[in-house]
Amino acid sequence: MAAKLTKSNAICLLLLLLLTLTQVQAKLLTRCQLAKELLRHDFPRSYLSNWVCLVEAESGRSTSKSMQLPNQSVSYGLFQINSKNWCRKGRRGGICNIKCEEFLNDEISDDSRCAMQIFNRHGFQAWPGWIAKCRGRTLPDVSRC
Repeated sequence: MAAKLTKSNAICLLLLLLLTLTQVQAKLLTRCQLAKELLRHDFPRSYLSNWVCLVEAESGRSTSKSMQLPNQSVSYGLFQINSKNWCRKGRRGGICNIKCEEFLNDEISDDSRCAMQIFNRHGFQAWPGWIAKCRGRTLPDVSRC
């Protein structure tokens, strides 16, 4: 009986390992990990709480989030950068001149550059999540990060 349990446990462990290895390279960042990453990518400290709030509202701090919108465009990654204007699915393009799929991995340099381009043109108002959950509200405290 003990041998059967061990064999079953080994099979379960192997299946779990295979599932883990086949997942897309992505991260769910903690609030402090996100704040540190944003600072590392030259986001100004004075707006850091707004950026953290925006990312939490838009993607839940997940680098792999994508969302199909009613207008048939798709928003990608931590900042939910939209394919309508900023990137192109399957090829480089849009204002940020990048493939949208590049926003779905755990390397956020390209995401950060494009998010700053969006911010420089439109401010935080470019993100519906920031408007709904951050504007005029108490922002996340990242002072201890």
